[in-house]
Amino acid sequence: MQVIAAELGFARCRDRHGEERRIDLSLVGPCAVGDWLLIFLDAARERLDAQRASEIDSTLRLLEAALFGTAPQPDSVPGFSLPSAMNAEQLAALLGHASPPLVAPAALTPPQPSVKDPT
Repeated sequence: MQVIAAELGFARCRDRHGEERRIDLSLVGPCAVGDWLLIFLDAARERLDAQRASEIDSTLRLLEAALFGTAPQPDSVPGFSLPSAMNAEQLAALLGHASPPLVAPAALTPPQPSVKDPT
């Protein structure tokens, strides 16, 4: 949600549908008009930059389209890489892990030819 008016401890914010709500700022501190906030149960949980707010908005639009069985709007591209489009190294980085070793499971490893001793 975007802050449209600020007062001590609270802000008036507008959601992506144009509705306005009074939001508690206890967890994030004072805000200025134009700031973006992640809201849950009418309380700000996190400050967002405009890019992250746009990513969340796009993701919510895609979820709404899936839930209601409507086609996504042309501008519903999330604006970031979806995990389904990432390779193993990118997924590991997303999860904060070192690159995964590229080892095939034993069931997928072809049998090695045996070498007989000529003696």
